[in-house]
Amino acid sequence: MTGALLDTSVVVALAQERLQFDPPIRAAISIITLCELHYGVLKADDRRRPKRLATLDWAIGRFDALPIGNEVAPRFGQLMDAARRATGAKPDVRDALIAATAMSRRIPVLTRDNDFKAFEGVDVVFV
Repeated sequence: MTGALLDTSVVVALAQERLQFDPPIRAAISIITLCELHYGVLKADDRRRPKRLATLDWAIGRFDALPIGNEVAPRFGQLMDAARRATGAKPDVRDALIAATAMSRRIPVLTRDNDFKAFEGVDVVFV
């Protein structure tokens, strides 16, 4: 595999060495993951903040953050609607945006989050 989008769960596990896995060449993250990591630093207590800041710095230095543009928007709508129809529940918007970004680029999402099972048509790889 030469390209993939890493979900936030994979980025955190890699940065904190809880996952022994070499990401594919040209792996990237979503801007959503970058937003989640920034928020994680801000909401952390004084004890957890240094570890979360190290994770954020590691991710910024290692991966490009893919933007959400016009090509992602229709896929986001399709994924949200299909998942809602299939389960009756509204999926997590952040996960749907990450999945739609991967779908629009025709690359798999690497995740540890079972919520991605709700998104039909997305190539999801569990690591």
